[in-house]
Amino acid sequence: MNLFKYFQMETFRKYFSMCLGLFFLISCEINDPKIRTVSGEIPASAMGKTLHHEHLLVDFIGADSTGYHRWNKAEVIEKVLPYLLEIKKSGYQTLVECTPAYLGRDPELLKILAEKSGIQIMTNTGYYSAVGGKYIPEHGFTEAADQLAERWIAESKNGIEGTGVYPGFIKIAVDRKPLEEINRKVVEAACITHKATGLVIMSHTGLAVPAFQQLEILKKYGVNPSAFIWTHAHNEQDFAKHTEAAKMGTWIAFDNFTPDQLERYVAFALLMKKEGLLNKVLFSHDAGWYDPGKAGGGKFRGFTDIEELLIPALKKGGLEQKDIEQLFVVNPATAITVQIRLTES
Repeated sequence: MNLFKYFQMETFRKYFSMCLGLFFLISCEINDPKIRTVSGEIPASAMGKTLHHEHLLVDFIGADSTGYHRWNKAEVIEKVLPYLLEIKKSGYQTLVECTPAYLGRDPELLKILAEKSGIQIMTNTGYYSAVGGKYIPEHGFTEAADQLAERWIAESKNGIEGTGVYPGFIKIAVDRKPLEEINRKVVEAACITHKATGLVIMSHTGLAVPAFQQLEILKKYGVNPSAFIWTHAHNEQDFAKHTEAAKMGTWIAFDNFTPDQLERYVAFALLMKKEGLLNKVLFSHDAGWYDPGKAGGGKFRGFTDIEELLIPALKKGGLEQKDIEQLFVVNPATAITVQIRLTES
């Protein structure tokens, strides 16, 4: 082989190797979706057993008065950490902290708790427009939806308040009645933010009427229902509404589990499995939390009832281990994966 042909072959080999490597990286990126925790980005496959809707600290004083001055981080950590270590012993790897801004969100606190507990914790961007707008900052009433979305997109791209912590989802809230103007604006802002960031929309909703009104707004913006978690769907008594929304692609979250609701949660899970919709169900406690307005943070409700009561009852009712993994491993990771989800044009 002459020298010229050798260099030709060597150049081709290097070029081919570079292309192959690039293809591999792109394939990994496509096939390895991401989750954003307060400690950084992880593969969705590393999310593990998850409680998708819990709270570690909530401050109910109102948007005009809340702030980091309202609590002592060391005191909060001392009270909250044992509850995280408790669920870690049961095999849980991730807790999704759903407290939004102006209601007690503290990204630095969550990062410390994640490091001390070994539990992966997620936080959010977005505003809570329920309760007559008590937890909406003043600019939330004066700015348009696209202006609010700019704020949330900025947090997604640049981090929250210079902490280096990035939101992993959008948390909003509407009242349990037909949507009012402030509710609609927040939902519209969430749609705009999703289209720019791929963050899923977790909406404190409750009843079917505001749920389906929100789905109509998603449709208007071209956002697929799979980008929407119907939070507190257990408040809607008509299971037919849940199955209707799930068939559209919506995530149906029964996320305020307490022992007195055991039979209803089991019945719902069995129905959704029968309908082939168990892959759209999310279960959690909506429990916790340290309340700065109460002495010592008030009474803290832990996160063990699902493990100790609901999961055994689900198995007794006929669910298999693969169904349990679907509910607490596969579904949360699929729902919260960072991915722009649009309707087909």
